[in-house]
Amino acid sequence: MRLLKRLKCTLNYEKLAWADGAKLIAGVDEVGRGSLFGPVVAGAVILEPDYRIRGLRDSKLLDQPTREKLAERIKEHAIAYAVAAVDVARIDQMNIYHASLLAMREAIAHLAPAPDHLLIDAVRVDWQCPQTNIIHGDAVSASIAAASIIAKVERDAMICRWAAVYPEYDLASNKGYRSPKHLTALRDYGPTPLHRQSFAPVWMAAVPQQKFAFMDEDLEEDWADEVVEDVTEETERMAATTGEEVVQDNFDPDTTEKLGVE
Repeated sequence: MRLLKRLKCTLNYEKLAWADGAKLIAGVDEVGRGSLFGPVVAGAVILEPDYRIRGLRDSKLLDQPTREKLAERIKEHAIAYAVAAVDVARIDQMNIYHASLLAMREAIAHLAPAPDHLLIDAVRVDWQCPQTNIIHGDAVSASIAAASIIAKVERDAMICRWAAVYPEYDLASNKGYRSPKHLTALRDYGPTPLHRQSFAPVWMAAVPQQKFAFMDEDLEEDWADEVVEDVTEETERMAATTGEEVVQDNFDPDTTEKLGVE
């Protein structure tokens, strides 16, 4: 964090792309990658070359009121901007890295006009135009910082809407990230349907998700099928060993008496 604070957010990378002939340069960034709860959200912004928005920097270094003011200024003066989210189900299905890339691609796809050059924070996106990948991009590129800010404001608003539904997890404060109160709630109440089940602090939570009646019925049916299968296999084994036909009694899976199990 100290390093990020020392970095200066400028238009230097944008100027290099302009010098190479690019006209519509989009900054792209994602937020929520390390959160335990809710979607990952990406922003894409094409800034006006002749208008400088003062105060742009990594969204993590800004307080909430400043982020919200800058987000409005960005939307007012940008040539184009877009936000896209990938939900928890997709995150658990494809993993957070690929879900983040998908959110970025969707945000880029919604830009109108379309960009002819991308500035992206650290990663490379499958997109048919030149791109520059910048380590700590949201701390050194104004366009990436702008994308980070609008994505952060949008995602925070999403999480705050869910905070009233799940008050035990203190989402309004931690925005779905790890915090002592959030981790304690996971241990005490278990995860909600909007927690990322593929993340270790979630699947290691002591309390399981709510079970439904049909789940117990399915377990009983599976157990009965396994018992019948075991008896059948034992009968076949005995027949193969003795060379004699072994008669199997009718077996009632609702009782364990035939197996001598109490």
